[in-house]
Amino acid sequence: MSGAETEELYLSLDETISRARTSSVDAAVALDELKTSYWEYRSYRAELLPEVNFSATVPAYHRQYSPYMNESGSYSFVRNNYLQMNGEVSLSQNIWLTGGKIALNTSLDFFRQLEGDKYNRFMSIPVALTLTQPVFGVNGIKWDRRIEPVRYTEAKAAYLSASEDVAIKAIAYYFQLLMADENMTIASQNLENARKLYEVAKEKREMGRISGNDLLQMELNLLNAESELTDCESSRKSCMFQLRTLLDLGENTNIIPLTPSALPAADISYEDALQKALERNKLAASIRRRQLEADYEVAKAKGNLRQISLFAQIGYTGTDRRFGGAYSSLKDNQVVEIGFEIPILDWGRRRGKVKVAESNRKVMESRLRQERADFSQNLFILVERYRNQMRQLEISRRADEIAARRYAANVETFMIGKISTLDLNDSRVSKDEARREYINELYLFWNYYYQIRSLTLWDFSAGSGIDADFERDIRNR
Repeated sequence: MSGAETEELYLSLDETISRARTSSVDAAVALDELKTSYWEYRSYRAELLPEVNFSATVPAYHRQYSPYMNESGSYSFVRNNYLQMNGEVSLSQNIWLTGGKIALNTSLDFFRQLEGDKYNRFMSIPVALTLTQPVFGVNGIKWDRRIEPVRYTEAKAAYLSASEDVAIKAIAYYFQLLMADENMTIASQNLENARKLYEVAKEKREMGRISGNDLLQMELNLLNAESELTDCESSRKSCMFQLRTLLDLGENTNIIPLTPSALPAADISYEDALQKALERNKLAASIRRRQLEADYEVAKAKGNLRQISLFAQIGYTGTDRRFGGAYSSLKDNQVVEIGFEIPILDWGRRRGKVKVAESNRKVMESRLRQERADFSQNLFILVERYRNQMRQLEISRRADEIAARRYAANVETFMIGKISTLDLNDSRVSKDEARREYINELYLFWNYYYQIRSLTLWDFSAGSGIDADFERDIRNR
């Protein structure tokens, strides 16, 4: 923005990762997904607790004709004009061991006839105990107690992995900007050297010590250096915008990335990484959840082969024209119902569903074995790349130092006319490529390290697991 003051912000890699974890859109999406899973888990937990309900109709007014059957069997219509109100308070509890539900109820009904023989009527149920119980059907509550905690564990692991994935994205953007900075530094140095060398070449040409072709080559190098610097400036702006957007920084912020010097002291073995991954990665919880869900589908299909349900209610009831009288002279109130549904002829439909559910479970088990094998293979390759990268990084660092010293020596040698422009250009290109290669190898090292962290949810440098205060994050962010 024109006229706005630019703020320079020096950022280390660790600071960039920390900002990305809290400020990026990806981090916000991961947190929202965790919140969804958290409230789903809370809802499941609430189903295991007692529930108190109050329901009422205050009032219900009716003024209508209703059919009435006479003693002869014929029908006539009777006009009704009445007011009705009722209320009920219930305390219910799901029984996870059996899958049934028990409830304690109290209710009161009021009826007032508004035409003809006007009267009031009260009916009370001071207390009633109700049991609803499926006998052979699947116990959904029991299965939820097995599945839902695993699902929430999977969600928490997914949140931690997503946070590490945000770090991986931040690392990529950070090193892209760092590479753009290095390219600009290289281009600026090359332009400065090209100008100096061109001036020296003009003097040498005047003294007849170099050919006209060499002078033209030096001028062409100068033009190429100016063009390269312009391209590097454009590329840096693009990388800057990308990283600023990720970190939610203002347009006037000029980020200056610092080349990481310290590396995590972590010697990672495949066996150790695999053990940590199988204990902590979301894949482990996902495999367990999907196995349970497949078993649940089989249990539901088998439970639907026959259905028997029990309903029982015991309590007291009273009725009177007066409110107080409805709670005196109470009488027993019992209801017992047993209903069942047993298929006599369904052409094998229910048993077919059982076979389908069992087949789906076998397919799921095969897929899960394949997923675990692929996961182990990918982790093995990643760990091997990380271990090799430590050596590659040291090689590229030494190559960068040697190429820089070689180019500096060749510049001095060119000044006294001992080497040609072609040799000088070759050393310059080698120096630039060595520096770029070092930055790229540095990026690959950090990328591999954080990919392993994302899969294992383990900080190998600190020797501890990657965890979070989920309750705090959900409340405060």
